Amino acid sequence: MAGGPGRTAPALPGHPAPPAAVGATAPRLIVAGDRTVRMINLDGRQSEVLLSRVAADIGQAVDAVEAFWGTDWPRDIAVVATGSQRQFETEAGGGPPAQWADIAAVAVADRVDPNQRIATGQRIVFAPGAVGMSAQALRIVLSHELFHYATRADTALDAPRWLTEGVADYVARPHPPLPDLTPLPTALPSDADLEAPGPQRSQAYDRAWSFARFIADTRGPATLRTFYRAACGVGHADLPTAVHAVLGTDMAGVLADWQQWLTR
Repeated sequence: MAGGPGRTAPALPGHPAPPAAVGATAPRLIVAGDRTVRMINLDGRQSEVLLSRVAADIGQAVDAVEAFWGTDWPRDIAVVATGSQRQFETEAGGGPPAQWADIAAVAVADRVDPNQRIATGQRIVFAPGAVGMSAQALRIVLSHELFHYATRADTALDAPRWLTEGVADYVARPHPPLPDLTPLPTALPSDADLEAPGPQRSQAYDRAWSFARFIADTRGPATLRTFYRAACGVGHADLPTAVHAVLGTDMAGVLADWQQWLTR
């Protein structure tokens, strides 16, 4: 499995906690700052290798999320390593197998009630192929999914997914060089752009990431956080209203500013 982007998945009503599997071991507990991380191995030796790598990086991922979002999010974190692609697809929420072909990890929950700021059964689930990812790629995916974990209870169920993914990528990789986005985008990203596996999905993630980077670079990370809450939080405004209220421009203006920033 190629090291594809992480991906947030919707809540899974009635979906049980990770089942016992052949080769499954008791959860291992580690500490990251003042948070407790349950490392759940569903299937054997390779999963344990992956969890050991995650354990080495989880402290850095927690720091990255706290630096951007703050500390008011769950103190208990669950990380699940699956032993087969089918097992991963089941834990990720099912659906056509093709949609998971290039996904390294997902953040899922059994139930989410944003109005009460409650998310139950949260966990970050890794595909078995993630064990082959480079150290940098694994750190990026872990931080990306941990941002979704941290913000789940504060994110509306109908939030624009492209923006939640773009901000998660900003948290996971705020400073590396941007990809080449030529020709320049003629519209903001959309949720539909993220659905198709393969190059189209990767390019959509890159566009969403670059838009989040643009806001943080030109207006500051605090403004990006405010924009996320305005456009993705409970009772959020529509995108044009959030753009006007937080960024002080309209949709045409923010697109033009983004395009200019990309050509610096």
